[in-house]
Amino acid sequence: MSAPFVDLTVHHSPRGVSDRIAYGFTKALRFCADTFFAKRYGHRAIVLETVAAVPGMVGATINHLKCLRRMCDDRGWIRTLMDEAENERMHLMTFIEVAKPTLFERLVIMGVQWVFYLAFFALYLVSARTAHRVVGYFEEEAVLSYTLYLREIDEGRSPNVPAPLIARRYWSLPEEATLRDVVLVVRADEAHHRDVNHGFADELAGLQVDESKIAPSPPHESGIRLAA
Repeated sequence: MSAPFVDLTVHHSPRGVSDRIAYGFTKALRFCADTFFAKRYGHRAIVLETVAAVPGMVGATINHLKCLRRMCDDRGWIRTLMDEAENERMHLMTFIEVAKPTLFERLVIMGVQWVFYLAFFALYLVSARTAHRVVGYFEEEAVLSYTLYLREIDEGRSPNVPAPLIARRYWSLPEEATLRDVVLVVRADEAHHRDVNHGFADELAGLQVDESKIAPSPPHESGIRLAA
């Protein structure tokens, strides 16, 4: 199958205090992930995708309530964020089939998810712009991580096992699809989330958003809609 195009060079250079806080926070978490998981990319994906599925749901919830209070239209943001959360959850369901989480990793997931949910909810209430910028930087790191995962597979250090059934169904992959094919479409999803969240942050900062630069998402069941 042909690989979805992903621009690996995209990086939003921090502008202002809000962006620098978001970038510094992301780099600190990246250091923790690299230290804890090293090159166990399958296990890294399980824990990080659990966290990655939180921001979309938090953003959708807060925007939903805000629109109800203000009796205004959301311009497509709510559906976009809910689709993002569901897409990240499907990433998790896929990698659970690839790398079975240990009991310790399950305990880590439970603790990290609660802490991150509460922290991100508070951040979104204080500064939605910073929250979306954090997610944009998270996704930049995710694209890098999945690129390194592909290298491990291509160089034979990680087995290129058959793609799980749940992944083949979700991304409409062929029967002969492998883990490498899965990582390619997951990386493309992350690139899409990267550009959408940076776009949301730019819009909240009053900047012009060029939607033509938003990476296309691979086809899957839910589809991801862009904000109008």
